[in-house]
Amino acid sequence: MFKRIKVSEISENPVDMIGKKWMLISAGTADKFNMMTASWGGIGFMWNVPVAFAVIRPNRYTYEFVENRDTLTLSFFGEECRKALSLCGSKSGRDTDKVRESGLTPWFCESGAPAFEEAQTVLECRKLYSQMMTPEAFIDKSIIDKWYGDGNFHRLYALEIINAFVKG
Repeated sequence: MFKRIKVSEISENPVDMIGKKWMLISAGTADKFNMMTASWGGIGFMWNVPVAFAVIRPNRYTYEFVENRDTLTLSFFGEECRKALSLCGSKSGRDTDKVRESGLTPWFCESGAPAFEEAQTVLECRKLYSQMMTPEAFIDKSIIDKWYGDGNFHRLYALEIINAFVKG
């Protein structure tokens, strides 16, 4: 099913992985979890470890799960899963069984964080840092007008990538 690789062995361009293919951010336990589609974030190196960056708005149901756990996953899929990812980004897990409706199959990493068997790549991550974005912190104020006109700012998470898995 999945094989563990070094983060440095991920061959795909992270800009394409996140911005074009999208990803699912998933957190919780086998008993209760949620996932959401995201197309903003990043992958890099900070504090001498490989990291990922994710942003989540506090009104998203997944936010509660991320806030209450130390670990989460970022799962990346092929084009054949676009419909499932679209559903996970447009419906709330508060009133929809996203697993059933999307047809995705949960798989749990060593930390207990949820991921999905249909993914091509899974990054198991541990939270290192989080902070709410605020209007005062933006240097380019046009970003506020374009993306935060309603005042619903994201929380930024810096995540250590503790394991990377690929279909294998």
